[in-house]
Amino acid sequence: MEHGLKGKTALITASSKGIGKAVAETFAAEGCKVAICSRTKDDLLSTVNEFKHKFGFEPLWCVCDLNKHSDIENTYNAVVKEYGSVDILVNNCGGPSPGYFFDIDEHDWNFAYEQVLMSVVRFSKLVLPGMIKKQWGRIINITSISVKQPVDNLMLSNSLRAGVTGFAKSLSNEVARHNITINNVAPGLTLTNRLYELAVIEAKEKGTSHEDILSQMAKRVPMNRLAGPEEIASVVLFLASKMAGYVTGTTIQVDGGYVKGLL
Repeated sequence: MEHGLKGKTALITASSKGIGKAVAETFAAEGCKVAICSRTKDDLLSTVNEFKHKFGFEPLWCVCDLNKHSDIENTYNAVVKEYGSVDILVNNCGGPSPGYFFDIDEHDWNFAYEQVLMSVVRFSKLVLPGMIKKQWGRIINITSISVKQPVDNLMLSNSLRAGVTGFAKSLSNEVARHNITINNVAPGLTLTNRLYELAVIEAKEKGTSHEDILSQMAKRVPMNRLAGPEEIASVVLFLASKMAGYVTGTTIQVDGGYVKGLL
């Protein structure tokens, strides 16, 4: 299937592992020029080596702490210097700290605000002028099923990823006339390091093993299994493609039927 993305530049944040890495690999397989970033240099170098073996080239890589405005600007500038512009921006980040309302303090709120919401705002503000100039662009935000159905013990994620959803919907209406689409992908229970960490925390609370917790998680899903990161990446690819040119301002959940609501 022709997705019309060969030669496009794709910048994927928090992409040295998990869903972000799977998205970067999917774009690389489509012939895109790929830029990846993460705050951990060792993870980035490991991913770069994997790219060399799989695809025969190295992606542009940058150390970027999404909580630092200067790192975001430096990453964007490096991509523009190397590739000229950003055609596709995938805003991804690690999940904020778990916790119920009385478990988290104002520092946690501020940190999560910068990490989850402001990183999306800042990267979007940087890439949009170039997209408007080209009259083409794609911004895709990786959020969570928590924007449709809040998850226990994830107060920060439930609150701030919903903020990303509102931001994306509002911005999509402002830039649609420039042939720029802005959408969100909301993963369900996906087998990543983040889910593993949450399973370990829950196992300690319940006095059981994380393997049992992961098994219980899978049983909550109608499809009776957890998602693979590549399954999330395939939906991101569709939203970036020419076939999705009339899809904007929407949130697509990829959850195996987990969310029970109609909307």
